[in-house]
Amino acid sequence: MGDSLRPDPHPVSLAEVCAAVPELEPVSSLAGDRLVAGATLDSRDVRTGDLYLALPGRLTHGALFAADAVEQGAVAVLTDEEGGRICAALDVPVLVVPEPRAIAAPVAAAVHRWPARDLQLVGVTGTNGKTTVSAMVEAGFVAAGLRSGSVGTVGVHVNGQSHPGVRTTPEATDLQAILAVMRQAQVQFAVMEVSSIALEEHRVDGFRFDVAAFTQLSRDHLDYHGDMESYFRAKAQLFSPEHAALGIIGIDDEYGRRLADEASIPVYTWSVSDPGADWHAVEVRPVSVGTAVQIIGPRDEETLVHVPLPGDYNVANALCAFAVLRACGVDAAAAALGLGGASVPGRMQVAGRRHDPAGGPDVVGIVDYAHTPDAIDRVLASIRSTAPARVIAVLGAGGDRDSSKRPLMGAAAARGADIVIVTDDNPRSEDPATIRSSVAAGARGATEADTEVRDVGNRAEAVSVAVDMAGPGDIIVLLGKGHEQGQEVAGVVTPFDDTLVLAAALGAGA
Repeated sequence: MGDSLRPDPHPVSLAEVCAAVPELEPVSSLAGDRLVAGATLDSRDVRTGDLYLALPGRLTHGALFAADAVEQGAVAVLTDEEGGRICAALDVPVLVVPEPRAIAAPVAAAVHRWPARDLQLVGVTGTNGKTTVSAMVEAGFVAAGLRSGSVGTVGVHVNGQSHPGVRTTPEATDLQAILAVMRQAQVQFAVMEVSSIALEEHRVDGFRFDVAAFTQLSRDHLDYHGDMESYFRAKAQLFSPEHAALGIIGIDDEYGRRLADEASIPVYTWSVSDPGADWHAVEVRPVSVGTAVQIIGPRDEETLVHVPLPGDYNVANALCAFAVLRACGVDAAAAALGLGGASVPGRMQVAGRRHDPAGGPDVVGIVDYAHTPDAIDRVLASIRSTAPARVIAVLGAGGDRDSSKRPLMGAAAARGADIVIVTDDNPRSEDPATIRSSVAAGARGATEADTEVRDVGNRAEAVSVAVDMAGPGDIIVLLGKGHEQGQEVAGVVTPFDDTLVLAAALGAGA
């Protein structure tokens, strides 16, 4: 049995599913009587009563695993023409369409009786900030006394219960099952991170967000999209009538301003610096923990919000989240209360401290998920503004991902830190040394001052080296993996938690 999140089964007939999705042909009365209880595109996750979606993949075709899926209990298969030929001998109905991935979402929605129709949904997209904005929005819902849920990089939350997640936006079949679980738990409002790849792969088709939010856009995922224009176009799909009713768009970058002009749905804008935006900050001042922000909204609504997370970019995240909450009808006071208590695993998270026996300032260890050049710039600039001594950055780059950003990440680290230790992130199938070499070359090429660059492949060892090098008042920043619980090397995932590793190294060095 698979371990994906599933609701209690409420089977529907295969005929009902086919009738609900125009791209599917009606099935015979005998086949149509088959009851379908779930849907999945992973043969390893098939449960009795499932519809198995046998999709063409980059390396192999899902239809090659259809016989295994049927043996595990699949009662029907949805595939393309090639898959139909492969599945011709199966003793279950085989539904054939030209592009099965394009209808996976409505098919799964029909199997689970259209769960999104019973939820108020918020979608958050952008290169950086999705996870933090989503956490802030969810905290606002909780503060307002609403039964809430969330789906994103750090997993799935349903009324305060946490469940592991695999990717930022789950596959369409998994996502519809999660929404059905939320409906079963009587969730009222749910917030979801929406990746550009999810939009391109139709994972969020088959329903419409009540509110869609845009944080900002900077370089990432160009291995998938090819160029920034295609990346922007993928994000912009969310702000169309097919996907959302209302947009909340940040206009502090050029892509946000362009999106606000081009969106085909009603939009509200937000900005940290532009008083012409519908939601904008008029006063930003540091407080003992975080930042106090005076927010002005439509009809001159004015609210003081305490942002507990450090960094100017978290002021922007809070502004976006506040505008989303107000658009959802959450009272301003409840929204401010929720934002004031928000926290996000692996985002500017203090992992530990090492005290100075001589009474000097502590060495502080911070973990952050930053894995793009822009995010690294932002995080290190924020830390630099508070560091009494040096900033030591430890980072790598993921394998099998956009290789062009690697030297840019190294350059960003060199600009923001006094010492850069290049290490392994998730090399995946690539040679770790080759990845590190690219990151280190960018760091060394951008060094205008006396930034020291080291190459230490083993991530735990790199953390120990950073701790050994740190003196009173230094801040160690471990970047790239954030909340992740494992490290993938050559197809094998081993347990690795940046926060625990950094905390242990600081404790050992005490």
